[in-house]
Amino acid sequence: QVQLVESGGGLVQTGGSLRLSCAASGRAFSGYAMGWFRQAPAKEREVVGVISRSGQFTDYADSMKGRFTISRDDAKNTAYLQMNSLNPADTAVYYCAAARSYTARAPNYDYWGQGTQVTVSS
Repeated sequence: QVQLVESGGGLVQTGGSLRLSCAASGRAFSGYAMGWFRQAPAKEREVVGVISRSGQFTDYADSMKGRFTISRDDAKNTAYLQMNSLNPADTAVYYCAAARSYTARAPNYDYWGQGTQVTVSS
């Protein structure tokens, strides 16, 4: 079992930045690829980006490329999502998740956090 807890969400103005954290406990964090997903009201959950177990590889949804950066610190059992140039369309609940494989497909993720709200005001 892996327990994931997100933090760092909040209210930010358009153009602002936030850094979300995902603290993991339980089984070896380094054995999992980590993904960030988000879900806005009345919308489907979508992938934000993923990072491989080694941290060497990352991939992002097109609308996040150049604005969002995923990283991980295995010594701290924590993954991060740095979000810059935020706009109201980024308003959503953001989730981190852990998977055995490097994938952007949500069904392949075994463990999920409870989510953290990000609200971007115009």
